[in-house]
Amino acid sequence: MSATILIYGYGNMTQAMLTGWLVSGLDPARFTVFNPQEKPVPAGVTFVSDVPQTPFDAVVLGFKPHMLGDIAPLMQACVGEQTSVLSVLAGVELATLSAAFPMAGNVIRFMPNLAVALGKSPNALASHDIAAEARAFVSDLAQRLGSAEWIEDEAQFDLVTALAGSGPGFVYRFIDALAGAAQELGLEAAQAQRMALQMVEGAGALAAQSEHSPAQLAARVASPGGMTQKGLDALDEDAALAKLLEATLQAARDRGHEMAAEARAKSAS
Repeated sequence: MSATILIYGYGNMTQAMLTGWLVSGLDPARFTVFNPQEKPVPAGVTFVSDVPQTPFDAVVLGFKPHMLGDIAPLMQACVGEQTSVLSVLAGVELATLSAAFPMAGNVIRFMPNLAVALGKSPNALASHDIAAEARAFVSDLAQRLGSAEWIEDEAQFDLVTALAGSGPGFVYRFIDALAGAAQELGLEAAQAQRMALQMVEGAGALAAQSEHSPAQLAARVASPGGMTQKGLDALDEDAALAKLLEATLQAARDRGHEMAAEARAKSAS
């Protein structure tokens, strides 16, 4: 019998995950969506607004991290010894999840981004002492949404979240800034945005398929003394771009640390 999956909380991320799983070929009958307010779900998926009272093979936590302490007690009937609890709650550590769901077979931190809907997300995973069969099951779920990147040292999970989970926001800001710069220099706004989006899409696709690293590709694009090299020189001056991105990831990572501390304190209270 196919594994049953409960999605508890149906916001933007879990909606995108469900879309990706269905596009990958999983049977919609395997999925149950719980949300306090009624929302439309894809055909064949069960929607409920009352908390299910039977355990599932996998439960995806899709609510706000600060709500864990209030919601977990309501979910105990959904979680049994065979259940893998998949948490997309930023900053909530495995120890906190294990304390919230003591009956769970496994608890897994699962950090995707919205590209799961396209099967293009780098998905970070972490768990303690997960059995091989459960690890393979969770890996398959992740790979259907992009990739499965297991992080063996949970201390690095907030950094990985900053890179892979928050990263699209930083890329979108870069695209917007690039188009805005072209506009400031005289290009029509809508055209600048179209060209910036197309350029980034093509550059990313090429980098993903290339045998060369991004650094090597940048060097291959640039001719000595040419236009691209002059632009790269501006980005590289005083390592400004590298320092800015390090500060960006550090700020996001540190907020993850803060959220973990907040979740621990709330769980202990």
